[in-house]
Amino acid sequence: MKILLTNDDGIHAPGLFALFEALKGRHDLHIVAPEAEMSAVGHAITLVDPIRVKKVRKNGTFFGYAVRGTPADCVKIAVQEILDPPPDMILSGINLGNNVGINILYSGTVSAATEGAFLGIPSAAISLGVQENQDFTFAARFSRKVIRLLLEGGPNSGTALNVNIPPVSPEKIKGVCLARQGTSWFEERFEKRCDPRGNVYYWLAGERFIENGNPENDSVALKDNKITITPIHYDLTAEKELERLRDSQLLKKLDISI
Repeated sequence: MKILLTNDDGIHAPGLFALFEALKGRHDLHIVAPEAEMSAVGHAITLVDPIRVKKVRKNGTFFGYAVRGTPADCVKIAVQEILDPPPDMILSGINLGNNVGINILYSGTVSAATEGAFLGIPSAAISLGVQENQDFTFAARFSRKVIRLLLEGGPNSGTALNVNIPPVSPEKIKGVCLARQGTSWFEERFEKRCDPRGNVYYWLAGERFIENGNPENDSVALKDNKITITPIHYDLTAEKELERLRDSQLLKKLDISI
């Protein structure tokens, strides 16, 4: 398999290196990742600046390409310019921290996988719910099973897999489950400050996780120490609301005159 590895934590992130170490010798690996951390940039792409690409070496050996751009940029550049032929599969991660609920919309890690889905390439985002005492060993090994799932149970074109692994030792993991994307979110707090020149600025100073409690949701299953797999796609149409508006015939009452 020719596999593109990318992320949003940057090409020097330990999660990406762990993924590479777990898969090398088994597949034809190619790394194209952001030059610097690009967490929470969502599906942004670079339009008004040049996208610079440079080779990165580790221990004197070529490791991959660092891109001065977003995770979505990395996938686009890799598929359309750097790799010929394009990859058979794309893995994004291993991300530092969960990507569940509304956070999926902000995540650069997930956006790299959905960009792969846009391009018709089987893709998955892999995240580990840990910030301290980072150990990516199990998550990296589990990526081999994600590859098998993409191969054997391949999601439909346009669909990516969002995989989240709980931050516990392997013996405490209660299994793997398919989960819905929840509607959990972070309630944020900003701290207002003033610089020496009198200009006001703000720091994101705190977050509180808000969970809606539906047992089928990704964040709830993750709290129960289950690995969650959520198929996601880029069609954001609210189907029920679309049908409701059609049935209500409200559009016929709209006056197009200004």
